[in-house]
Amino acid sequence: MRIDDLRNDALKAATEAPVAPAADQPDPAYVAKATQAAVEFERFFISHMLRTMRSSTRELASEDSVFNNRVNQDMQDMADDLVAGNMAGQRAFGIADAILRQLVPGAGTGKR
Repeated sequence: MRIDDLRNDALKAATEAPVAPAADQPDPAYVAKATQAAVEFERFFISHMLRTMRSSTRELASEDSVFNNRVNQDMQDMADDLVAGNMAGQRAFGIADAILRQLVPGAGTGKR
């Protein structure tokens, strides 16, 4: 048996092998979980960004500034978390959409 014969047999087998059909639509349960995870990651990202910005503001603020009051800091942190949640729900930064494009290619990433 010659090498050319082996190569031809392998090529013939590779071209005639059945190919699994591509899935038309992704599993709705998977899409729901992926969407929830992507939006939650966007919320975390925005929350962390706001927290970092707020921390920088506190460092630059004077001692008698309203930003250095501990009660105000706690309230601002809670408000930042709520703002981050609302912005992520609207997909304001597009992070969730970018993640979904990678996790569920071909599926629409329409905003909810």
